[in-house]
Amino acid sequence: MLTAKEVFEKVREAALASTGPDERALQIDYAALEERIVTALGDRKIAQLHINQYLPEGYEDQGHFNLLACTQGQVLYDMVIGDQYFRYDIFSARDLDKIQVIDGVWDNKEKRQEEPFLSFRLMHGDEAHILLALNDDQRKSLLTMIDAISRGRHPE
Repeated sequence: MLTAKEVFEKVREAALASTGPDERALQIDYAALEERIVTALGDRKIAQLHINQYLPEGYEDQGHFNLLACTQGQVLYDMVIGDQYFRYDIFSARDLDKIQVIDGVWDNKEKRQEEPFLSFRLMHGDEAHILLALNDDQRKSLLTMIDAISRGRHPE
């Protein structure tokens, strides 16, 4: 279980790692971001956390990366973080209409090769929340999140 402060530390590490070699480093006010995350999560314990390295399609104008935090009680927080941007949605796994997992290959035009990806889409109403895994470390984290949410929603 993670506390809100531990979630912030993981977000800070991800923000620092998300800057490419040709990019300007993120200009995040980390003290303010910590306060926002602590305020959002309060004293809830986070059972699962997945941080997207890149923003999925549809989030481009909102920030630099996003994360999904799942509490012990299956409350989900989708947080989008950027230089001057912080937004989060809160919803219950019980309220999801559908979850979709896509394990496929995408055409990386920069590297001129096909690369595997894992996508996890959570849908409720007209909202969709998307998590991605583009490498083995991210895949492990995302598979853990998929397992926790699917077991919570569809127990045997």
